[in-house]
Amino acid sequence: MDRRRQQNLLVQVGKDGKLNQVDEILMRIQKTKGIVGVIVVSDEGIPVRTNMDNATTVQYASQIQQLITQSRSVVRDLDPTNDLSFLRIRSKKHEIMVSPENDHLVIVVQETNPDAPKK
Repeated sequence: MDRRRQQNLLVQVGKDGKLNQVDEILMRIQKTKGIVGVIVVSDEGIPVRTNMDNATTVQYASQIQQLITQSRSVVRDLDPTNDLSFLRIRSKKHEIMVSPENDHLVIVVQETNPDAPKK
């Protein structure tokens, strides 16, 4: 999928023809070098915005939702007055950053080393 098509998947233009603030932020994130994908997931676990293919989006949304639930539980078990505010996972290929909010998750997947030559 070419980059122009990917960017358009996240955009929802309002009736006035302007991007809302959320879309502006998502567009800015996905234009960053090394970003593979951005997914916004509702509190019910339903992807509501993405620039990744459907199968990948559903897989990330499902797995990350479960991981956030477990991570939040661990944080609260350690200190009941605390809460999970951000989760970052780094692998050989990708880094997954998750910002859990009250009613949604923002998942950003980026290349671990975007400047490395492709094999």
